[in-house]
Amino acid sequence: MANYYETLGVPKNASQDDIKKAFRKLAHKHHPDKTGGDEKKFKEVNEAYQVLSDKEKRARYDQTGQDFHSQGQPGAGAGQGFGGFGGFSQGGNASGFDFSGTGFEDIFGDIFGGGGGRSHTRSRGGSDIAVDVEISFEEMVRGVKKNIRLRKLSYCDFCHGTGGDPKSREEICSDCGGNGQIRRTVQTVFGAFAQAVTCERCHGRGRVYKEKCPLCHGDGRVNKEEEIPINIPAGIDNNQTLSLEGYGTAGEDGAPAGDLLVTVHITPHTFLKRRGNDITSEVQITFPQAVLGDKINIETIEGAVAMKIPAGTQSGEVFRIRGKGVPVLGHFGRGDHLVTLTLVVPKKVSREEKGLIEKLGQLES
Repeated sequence: MANYYETLGVPKNASQDDIKKAFRKLAHKHHPDKTGGDEKKFKEVNEAYQVLSDKEKRARYDQTGQDFHSQGQPGAGAGQGFGGFGGFSQGGNASGFDFSGTGFEDIFGDIFGGGGGRSHTRSRGGSDIAVDVEISFEEMVRGVKKNIRLRKLSYCDFCHGTGGDPKSREEICSDCGGNGQIRRTVQTVFGAFAQAVTCERCHGRGRVYKEKCPLCHGDGRVNKEEEIPINIPAGIDNNQTLSLEGYGTAGEDGAPAGDLLVTVHITPHTFLKRRGNDITSEVQITFPQAVLGDKINIETIEGAVAMKIPAGTQSGEVFRIRGKGVPVLGHFGRGDHLVTLTLVVPKKVSREEKGLIEKLGQLES
């Protein structure tokens, strides 16, 4: 028997929402009424979902594992006909299965444009738009507001997306009689389902304008340039994508617009680097500074900060300046600045310096 979690492609600790999303995706992909559908896989996906979507069945399955069916639980493949849906009448209507709350209504809507018991179909929403924006290292730390200019399909300002001339008279749609929908019957693997589709003439409004909008010519959308403000939060990662809901292409017939997907690219700093929420840098010190100690200025993202070098510091030691790193994205607090001290050995020394070093060597020997 296949592992139900593996069948849906989710981990054992997956939430109910994750299980439902995985089921919707796979059922949509393998549905027998779709081109390229796979009835066997569709049954397997349904069987797994019937168990994992039910809290009690899922708990028993987690306890018994492969012995789930032998415990007498009503798994979808345990002698129940097609994929756990129970029997089918000669008239083609499914019996013995409750579709409510299973997500099948939505899946039917995706596949057929409507589902059993659904009263409407959805207009096609707008598509997403992907753009790239470049910011500096300093802007990444502090956060920044950018304005992006885009030419995209947007809702018509004159008719507000209706497609009709607001100055003309509205009248009841003759095709749907003002209902906005036209009913039809769809044959599926589950039998015949009554389906209500959006009226093509009035686009679901039930009413039509006598004249089309002179600006969009009845489409409800026009191509125009827009300036969109984008707030890039402090602490964002390189190549991270922000999603701005509703700033994509306008949907058909007043359907919701898509999203604007903004991928952020961070220009590298000349000497500062990022490691998680910390900022790192390297500073060179001399032999006397390492031996005797010193106080030096460290350039941080917020300016110079005085740092004490203790006597006897070794090359490669790392010192921490707290609170001078990158803000934690979406939370309070920020990382630190980590300074790596590197001992610099001069390639050339003067005669006097050479003599002093020789004396030091004699003292140590």
